[in-house]
Amino acid sequence: MRILFMGTPEFAVPSLKALAAEHELVGVVTQPDRRAGRGQRLVQSPVKVVALELGLPIFQPERISDPQVMEDLEGLGAELFVVVAFGQKIPDRLLAAPKYGCINVHSSLLPKYRGAAPINAAIKNGDTVTGVTTMYLGSGWDDGDIILQAEEPIYPRDTAGALHDRLMVKGAGLLLETVRQIAQGTAPRIPQDHSQASYAFKLKKEDAKVEFHRTAWELDRLIRAMNPWPVAWAEIKGETVRIWEAWPGSGAGSPGEILSFSEEGLLVACGAGSLYLQKLQRPGGKILSGLDFANGLRLRVGEILSR
Repeated sequence: MRILFMGTPEFAVPSLKALAAEHELVGVVTQPDRRAGRGQRLVQSPVKVVALELGLPIFQPERISDPQVMEDLEGLGAELFVVVAFGQKIPDRLLAAPKYGCINVHSSLLPKYRGAAPINAAIKNGDTVTGVTTMYLGSGWDDGDIILQAEEPIYPRDTAGALHDRLMVKGAGLLLETVRQIAQGTAPRIPQDHSQASYAFKLKKEDAKVEFHRTAWELDRLIRAMNPWPVAWAEIKGETVRIWEAWPGSGAGSPGEILSFSEEGLLVACGAGSLYLQKLQRPGGKILSGLDFANGLRLRVGEILSR
């Protein structure tokens, strides 16, 4: 099948590679190179890097809705458009262009967790199962007809990064099967139950704030859900300190009170239960163990670390 692929981040890379091994890719559309880092150098998207390695035609429009861009993409003669975390909304004109339509890989079991951050939401909310969905793109956000779905367990110590890596591989396999069924004319088309839809909006820094009046179990899930981005944080002694890893402990006290610090971590009381803070990072500093962090700031048992 002649396919036009649209994607940008690492999540899309396994899908791109899988399609390139079995189908004719007429082009790859990805976001423009962006400046990043302290040196503000131009950085290529992960999808662009792989597309260059594969020798595929690359398109990097600032706006895919630009009339000339749409005309150029239509002229490639693709039979199917595949979108995996591209980063721009696909105009209706392009949705209607290819013979077999435009399909998408989404990292949740739709209609649950439509939107930009489904993996983070699943961990934060304490779900034990999530998955990937292939669907036909419609004019709304993640509301198109479902084609196939595959479940993936969420393990007790999963971070968003670990779950992301499993789902991107599972999504690539599901995508290949979806394209096979579309080519054979056997792909199902299941309307979503919109009354059951929930949303996981794009994350903001404020979403990752650790407030110790919440329960230890809520905060454990929050910290794992925000790893590796945007990373959980708390205001500690006037600094915004990143919290990379934590573990529910035992003990009680006032929220934010330091109960102990040891090789297990810096134990802090929460609204219910307590939390071992195991890996922390001061602004511009290295990631430290809870014990090294406590010693560096000369923290004391009984001190209120943060509210």
